[in-house]
Formats: sequence, C-alpha cells, structure tokens
Amino acid sequence: MPFGMSTAPSTFARMMKMLDLDRFKSVHFFDDVLVATEDWCEHLEALDGLLTELGKHGLTVRPSKVEAGFDSIEFLGHIVGEGSMRPVPSKVSKILNVSVPTTKKQVRSLVGLISFYRRYVPSFASIVSPLVELTKKNQPNKVRWSKECQMAFDRVKEILSSEPLVRLPDFSRPFTVRSDASSTGIGAALMQPDDDDVLHPVLYASRKLLERETRYSTVERECLALVWAVDKFHRYLFGSHFFVETDHRPLMYLRQSKTANGRLLRWALSLQEYSFTVVPIPGVRNFEADVLSRLTK
Repeated sequence: MPFGMSTAPSTFARMMKMLDLDRFKSVHFFDDVLVATEDWCEHLEALDGLLTELGKHGLTVRPSKVEAGFDSIEFLGHIVGEGSMRPVPSKVSKILNVSVPTTKKQVRSLVGLISFYRRYVPSFASIVSPLVELTKKNQPNKVRWSKECQMAFDRVKEILSSEPLVRLPDFSRPFTVRSDASSTGIGAALMQPDDDDVLHPVLYASRKLLERETRYSTVERECLALVWAVDKFHRYLFGSHFFVETDHRPLMYLRQSKTANGRLLRWALSLQEYSFTVVPIPGVRNFEADVLSRLTK
C-alpha cells in the first residue's frame, strides 16, 4: 500500500478486516497485530495460523518488528499482559519532561497528550479543568499559567509516574458499575472481581454537568449518572448480566417506579434493554465514583 494516498488507511483497514484475523486469537489496528492466548501451545498454533493466512494473501511480516513469547508487550501506547494494562514508561517520561506551555495552541497539545492516558487517571476531567479553561475562546492566546494550572499538571504527572494500572476486561466474569453524582458532575467506574472477589477497576469515566443538568433534583442527577455510565460502558455490559452498586437507594426501585416524572420514566425505559441487579452499598464504599463526580465548577 503506497504512502501518501488519502484512501490508503481506510483501504488497508478494510482489507485487514476481510482477512478475519480474529480467528487466530488476535486483534489488529491497521498493521499492528496482537496475538494473545492462555498457553504456549495455543500461542504457537495461533501464530502459525495467522502467518499462514497472511502469506496466502501476499502479506509479509518484517522479522525485526516481531516480538513473540512475552507475558506482556507494548501495544498501541500501552503495556498489555498478565491481566492488566498500564502506560508505557517512555511515553510517560515525555509527559513528565514537557515544558510549561505559553500559548493556547501549546495548552491544547498538552491536554491532548495527557488525555491519551486518561483511563488511568480517576477524576481526570476535574484535574485538568484549569488547563481546559485556558483553551476557551475568551482566553488570550498568550496564556496565564496560574498556580492552579501547575497543580493540575503536577497531579497528572504524579498519578502517571506512580505506574497506575487497570485490569483487562474478563468477559467470563460479571462486571460491576458504580456511579455517583454531585452538584457539578457525574462519575462512574467499571469494575470486576478477582479470584478473591475483590473488585478492581477496568475503566474510569467522568464529565461535568451541563448547565440545565445542575438544576436537576438529587434523584434525577443520580439516575442521570447511572444511565450515562451504562451507556458509556455499553460495549462491556450489553448482552450479559451485571451489577450496579449505588449509595442512592431510590435507584433500586427505578425500574418498578410509577412516577409521573417524564425524565425518570424515559431513563428507566432506556435501561430496559440491559440485565442488571442494583446492590445498595454505604457511601464510603462508593469512593471511586464519588470522587469522579465532584468536578470543579
């Protein structure tokens, strides 16, 4: 495939999809292919099938770029393996050594750079809020880097330098969703139990409330947080039974409610396609979603 052609990426991606490489325990992104198996014999069998299939269609693999037989490996900017995923140290190092931006364009680039690893940073939207404010239209092109901005940047660097990790999803185990709402934002955490039934994070998510949403009642904000979380994690939850842990007891009766509140009824209907059980928990146990929801104004 020649470089420089505007249609080259989409054409190549379409060709790779037609090969149906998923048959060989693999995932691919353009010309990056990852094979993941449970044991060595299965791994060799999958590699043999993959390479044979590529050869049938005239595709070759450059040996210098092949890494085989590792417990964990770098793939698309992440270290993946042994049931978890974490940032690539060399890329984190680049973030740690970034100079303080002086223009709005540089701030946008910085936010884009650190956003790549936002899945590892609980309450990411809250932390980077001072930086995002600098990119708004009413802000001057030459930014005023405040103490709050420096604290936000330092906090992101602190979290990333502590080698955070999230668990890779295991679709043989049930998922648990924790959601929460504050007066300014909503947050959620997707979790799964390990062999000892201890829940570990798979994904974090959060966002600010829109202006109209800040006027919602408490039960409406809590319901919004749940509906938004389930929609955000749709690809993990749809088609299987999962648990919703919440410290807001009215959510336990949402699907049986006969309220005249049209907004709550619409949200209740949107959840009908999912199979889940609501489990009440004390607020102190819902700290992940609670922290994520408390976004700065």
